[in-house]
Amino acid sequence: MNRIASLGLVAALALTAACSNRADNLSGSTDLAGDRYGYGSGADGIANPASPAYFQARVGDRVLFPVDQSSLTSEARGILDGQAQWLASNPSFSAVIEGHADEQGTREYNLALGARRASAVYDYLISRGVPSSRLKTVSYGKERPIEVCSEESCYAKNRRAVTVVSAGAGV
Repeated sequence: MNRIASLGLVAALALTAACSNRADNLSGSTDLAGDRYGYGSGADGIANPASPAYFQARVGDRVLFPVDQSSLTSEARGILDGQAQWLASNPSFSAVIEGHADEQGTREYNLALGARRASAVYDYLISRGVPSSRLKTVSYGKERPIEVCSEESCYAKNRRAVTVVSAGAGV
């Protein structure tokens, strides 16, 4: 019995050590994949202005829309101007523009609305000099909400277009 208890203790210690190392990796104490491929500096990459993490956090990767609308607000145009500048400074990146809608309305209506929203962003970025060969659009309609509830505060967050950048010119 002593031998079995010892083996169990050794196994438990090994598992604890493995979990401990994993937690260290997640906290940024070692090189993460993002750094290894030049996407970031540190665990989150936000310090590197040429990283997708920087684009998302500092430039802004999403614009919001009013109810049943696909026209860009002045705030959205400001964010998109920053996106166009970032894309111009980082020609090795391409982008997929995702169109989204809130949960109100039919699936078909929201897919069409998401497509119009993605197209509005696409057209604006092209008007600011981003080559169309580096952009692609997709509509998710109401299928990928970031907030789920039947309140305006949730609906407003889901009426959006998100620009997802990735390495590689041309999508």
